[in-house]
Amino acid sequence: MSIAPVPRADRFGVGDLLAEATADIGARPGRLLMTLAGTVLGIGALVATAGFSQTASGQIARQFDAVAATQIVVKPATAATGGGRSVATTKLPWDAADRLERLAGVEAASLLTRVDRDKGTITAVSVMDPSAPVTVPPPLYAASGELLQTVGGHLLTGRSFDEGHDARHDRVALLGAHAAESLGVTRIDTQPSIFIDGISYAVVGVFDEVERSGELLDGVVVPTGTARADFALSAPGDVRARIAVGAGPQLRAQVPLAIAPDDPGSIEVGAPAGRSDLSSSVQSDLGVVFFVLGLIVLLAGGLGIANVTMLSVMERVGEIGLRRALGATRRQIGGQFVVESVVIGLLGGLIGSSVGVFAVVALSIAQGWTPVLDPLVAVGGALLGALVGLGAGGIPSRRAARIEPVVALRGA
Repeated sequence: MSIAPVPRADRFGVGDLLAEATADIGARPGRLLMTLAGTVLGIGALVATAGFSQTASGQIARQFDAVAATQIVVKPATAATGGGRSVATTKLPWDAADRLERLAGVEAASLLTRVDRDKGTITAVSVMDPSAPVTVPPPLYAASGELLQTVGGHLLTGRSFDEGHDARHDRVALLGAHAAESLGVTRIDTQPSIFIDGISYAVVGVFDEVERSGELLDGVVVPTGTARADFALSAPGDVRARIAVGAGPQLRAQVPLAIAPDDPGSIEVGAPAGRSDLSSSVQSDLGVVFFVLGLIVLLAGGLGIANVTMLSVMERVGEIGLRRALGATRRQIGGQFVVESVVIGLLGGLIGSSVGVFAVVALSIAQGWTPVLDPLVAVGGALLGALVGLGAGGIPSRRAARIEPVVALRGA
């Protein structure tokens, strides 16, 4: 005697499994909210920390790009002598800054030379007091007219010298904020002067907030033409240039040809390769820290789902026994609890991803930053919630599937 097959419409299908799994989810709203809380916090923290990492990395990159990636330093190549000293193998031309400014990507350029003097004085008074304590004079620099535009300096008061001062060898000087403070120069409307080796130089301006070449804040800067006339300056020390972001690799190849077309190898160019290595390192470390923190919180959310699912199995032993007695298979019982956990995890992942994205946008707006978040992170956060639910529901579902009908009905 053969048994007639069960019609397909009467079989326990995927739709029945989803209906059974989701029916109990909304039956206990309080427990559902408590279960979702862990997943929402875990996924939200993971998405938010990924967004914070990317946003902070973007801010760091912009800061590095604004300073390190927008300057080049050009100087003569050096060679070691027999005594172990390094000497320049060539001299930079006096019009090196003008040559650089003709290149695409160079926004401003200036000569900058440290004027070495074995025994020299820089004071704000013309008469030396023999009884006064000996102080170390501020360093003396020679520069061309676009120095402040090149190094990102800000004039505190007065003005900068220009090409006319340079060409006429005018005895004028710019003071860094620290040097002005040490010399006692606080205002220039009274036409103050400083005395370099006893020679009077009119102070035309005081600057501060230098983005590059911060050592200039401690120094006195005179025009290059004046230094050539008064201190026998024989050659520029180096050329500084402010460049557009991303122009470093191109200028590294072009600058030696522009400065020394007959011997490009005699010129050294300190140009950024692109994104600063330090910037990349900071971004990498920041991303690792945020990722680890997010995983820790996510693990806590997964354990919460597992605990609640296990508790649900223990409370529903009678229901499981009744369903087994009515013909439900172990696979159907286990699948019910797995799907229930996956649905809870997916719901928590969706809410958590939304919360994480909102947190990143809100913080960025509050700080005036540009929010940066890969869309795949938000989508992946929701899917990760489902995977956490799948993993968390594995052990409880196996336990539920192993319950024998008779034992379950007796325990109920």
